[in-house]
This record gives sequence, structure tokens and C-alpha cells, in this order.
Amino acid sequence: MDEKIQRIMDNLQLNKMKPYYAENRDELLGIIRELVKNDKLITSGGSVTLKESGVIDLLNTEFGGAYLDRSAGKDREEVEEIMRKAFVSDTFLASANAITENGELYNVDGNGNRVSAMIFGPKQVIIVAGMNKIVKDLDEAKKRVETIAAPKNTVRLEKATPCAKTGVCGHCHTDDRICCSYVTIAQQRVADRIKVIIVNENLGY
Repeated sequence: MDEKIQRIMDNLQLNKMKPYYAENRDELLGIIRELVKNDKLITSGGSVTLKESGVIDLLNTEFGGAYLDRSAGKDREEVEEIMRKAFVSDTFLASANAITENGELYNVDGNGNRVSAMIFGPKQVIIVAGMNKIVKDLDEAKKRVETIAAPKNTVRLEKATPCAKTGVCGHCHTDDRICCSYVTIAQQRVADRIKVIIVNENLGY
């Protein structure tokens, strides 16, 4: 772990978020197992990071009785019902669009279910982020979303937005826009409710 990552972890702790460091995916999955082992209801937000890292597979195979996978929803109504159950879950897992060196989490959402669950509801929130999500400050976090995260996600989700074609946010007003709620999570009221696991790999967008 280099000095910058240690500084970020110290700042997360200062902001009352509990930091973890995983050298690889195996270490990450070990941390997840320990944090959710007693949970009766586990939910997650949409996340390429959770899929690429193996977290979703872990939850489905080892915690299938407790984990509600929204991708298993038969229709939009059932998917939305699973999303709502996040607010009463023991653990909600997601990634972050960016983590600043000051220990802030920056996220931009379309539906808002991911950021709202991070803010309030679940007893525990676990954020998994690769090294590619680390930025200097909130200005860089915003730039990262507009030039990397949002364009790539609109392509993945097959959204008809300008950024899907240009690769850069056009601050559009289309029906397919996925950038609707901009949320910075800084100091917390409930210490250690949010856990942030930084993985020494590039994961997700």
C-alpha cells in the first residue's frame, strides 16, 4: 500500500467511514464474507465493479438465501420492488464513481436508488472500488464521471444519449439520461456504517 492510499484510508476514517484495503480479488471476497456472514437480507446496486470482482457471484453462490439479486427480476415492477427492499436490508453493496483523496465518495445516479441507499436505510453499506476510481478532488471526480463512467455506462446500457456517441457528457435532457442525481458523501453521522474497500486493481468504470 502506497502513501497516497494510506492517506485516503486515513481520511475515510476521519469522515467516519471504515476503510479496508484488498491486494487482490481473493482478499476482497474474504472481507465481504466476513462483513455479511450474519446477514438475513443483502442487496446491491447496479455495478460493473461488483460483477468483475466476483462479488455478485459470491453473493449468489454462498449467500443465496439472503441475497436479493435484482437481475433476477422478471419485469420492471419486480426489479423496482427489489430496489426498494434495499432500504430495509442488513447490507447494501455498490461501487463509487470516484473516491477523492480527502476521503469523499462521489456518485451520479439515474434512478437514484443507489445513492439514496448509501445515504440512509440499510444497516451497513459496503463500497467496493478499484484503483481507477481514485481521484484528487471533487473537480476530478466530476470530470471522471463525464468523460469515463457515464459514457461507458450509457453504451453498456444501450442508452440513446450524446455521450454514448461522443464519449463526453453533453449535459443532455434526453429521456435516456443516466446522470440525474449528483451526490457527495462526506462525514457520516453513524460511524463505520459505510465500509469502503479499496482493491489494488482496476475494476469497473
